[in-house]
Amino acid sequence: MYKKRVASPEFVDFYLPFGGRLRADNRWVQMSRIIPWDVIEPRYANKFSKKKGRRAKSVRVALGALIIKEKKNLTDEETIEEIQENPYLQYFLGFDS
Repeated sequence: MYKKRVASPEFVDFYLPFGGRLRADNRWVQMSRIIPWDVIEPRYANKFSKKKGRRAKSVRVALGALIIKEKKNLTDEETIEEIQENPYLQYFLGFDS
């Protein structure tokens, strides 16, 4: 099952628990703006049932994690650890904090 996610967080609203701000010139912030997530999403959503099954991850999380994995040459486990530890990667995947 796939449900469209509400709009992605704005750059200025990304919450960092220890204060500070993300840099607009970071490669992951820039790449998040280049990828046409809203164009890719309908094609991705069509692959899932509208009513049955577990809710799928958003296209931004699913495809974004694969992009991170390939660009950084990581294993699946290492990809998860990198995402957990790096707020720029979390922003890239569309999380708001």
